[in-house]
Amino acid sequence: MRCISWRELKTIVPYSRQHIGRLEKANLFPKRVRLGQCRVCWIVDEVRAWLQERIDSRSLTDTPGD
Repeated sequence: MRCISWRELKTIVPYSRQHIGRLEKANLFPKRVRLGQCRVCWIVDEVRAWLQERIDSRSLTDTPGD
C-alpha cells in the first residue's frame, strides 16, 4: 500500500483541493488518511480504482462537447 500527497494526487486528478473535499464529503472520491495533525495522504490504489471506474463508465459513443 502506498500513500500519496496532495502534490502527487493533483498530477493524477486535476481537481482543486476544494473540489476534492466536496467529492470526499459526498462519498464520491476516496477519503484521505490523516497521518498527523498537519499531514494527509490518499491511498494510490484507491485513487487509481476511482479513476478506472470513470474510464470504464464512459460510453464509446461519447464525443467531445456532448
